[in-house]
Amino acid sequence: MPLLSWAFTGVAQLAERRSPKPEVVSSILPSRALNKKKMKAYFADIYNELVYKVSWPTWKEIQSTALLVLAGVAIFSLLIFGMDFILNFLSGLVY
Repeated sequence: MPLLSWAFTGVAQLAERRSPKPEVVSSILPSRALNKKKMKAYFADIYNELVYKVSWPTWKEIQSTALLVLAGVAIFSLLIFGMDFILNFLSGLVY
């Protein structure tokens, strides 16, 4: 039972407890400057990752994948059309 004691606690007991008063910042300007620096670094990291770490597919790979998806959609469309046609015919015989 001690291993599963967490499962029987109420939701309120699992909530994180925070101080009613948030941390007070003396000035808004330094925090805004810090946020601008963080945002600039964040977008620089995004750019670096997209340019240097992501392996983009070639045009031939995109074309072959698109053809594969198109063929799959066509096959499933024909399958659903066939099932609909057969079920419509069978329901016409019954009703």
